[in-house]
Amino acid sequence: MLRNLLIKYYFCRFLKRNKFTWEIFLLPTTLQINPFVMLILEPINDKILFNKMKLGLHEALVNAAKHGNLNNPKKIIRVRRVITPNWFVLQIQDEGTGSSFESRKTTLPLEIDAEGGRGFFLINKSFDDIRWNKRGNRIQLACKK
Repeated sequence: MLRNLLIKYYFCRFLKRNKFTWEIFLLPTTLQINPFVMLILEPINDKILFNKMKLGLHEALVNAAKHGNLNNPKKIIRVRRVITPNWFVLQIQDEGTGSSFESRKTTLPLEIDAEGGRGFFLINKSFDDIRWNKRGNRIQLACKK
């Protein structure tokens, strides 16, 4: 599976927009995303920034697979990455209908043993800037270098 990701990665990496290169990664909807996360975050040298972004990216990918694509293995999650002199920017897009503005809670659930509800909180704590498209199926995450 990682070999297929690498093939798609090298095939798509030379797409140019403006001055910086957006690199595109495609992932089938599975919850086996650890090698994918490591590939996307490979250019980060700072250990603290790497670990912070790893947690947030993992949560965003799980949300895209589980809630966006409803665990449908035929659907794809697209991740775009651009590295500028000051920012590390990721866009994660699923093929779902999108999440509503109200569902994007950035607080922890009141019940300590709640089974869900921590994802957006962790994503918001992991990144410096977070933006959504109008439909709600694409999130842009950015960290200052």
